[in-house]
Amino acid sequence: MSSARARSPTPYGPCRQFRISTVRPEGRPHVTPLPAVWRDGALHFATGPEERKARNLAANPETVLTTGVNLWDKGYDLVVEGTAVRVADDAELRGLAAAWEEKYGSFWHYEVRDGCFHHGAGHAYVFAVRPRTVFGFGKGEPFSQTRWRFGR
Repeated sequence: MSSARARSPTPYGPCRQFRISTVRPEGRPHVTPLPAVWRDGALHFATGPEERKARNLAANPETVLTTGVNLWDKGYDLVVEGTAVRVADDAELRGLAAAWEEKYGSFWHYEVRDGCFHHGAGHAYVFAVRPRTVFGFGKGEPFSQTRWRFGR
């Protein structure tokens, strides 16, 4: 696997579906799909405070987000490793709420108050993951693997 320090990964902005991998407190893995927004150098996602991924992150904030296509011979997959940090500043959350709606449409309209996204009767915590290491996998001829490291 090569390390390409002079290049940066494809922007995550157009990616619409991600999968997050966390670890349950007893050590078993947990993976679930979710939408995410790239803003200010981090991937952001939202989850209810009682959802499994939020509880897992409370015990261990290390996470992996992946995106790509479900084909072995076409497309490009990304694996983003980092630490999930809760975003609770209402001003920052308002900007993220606008970015969510711009990317995903009015279904994803969030109100912001008390350090959370609010949608219908529920509320969600928002987390930011700044990439520490990103792996890119080009599929099809030519197949490729690239690693980017950040913050070293």
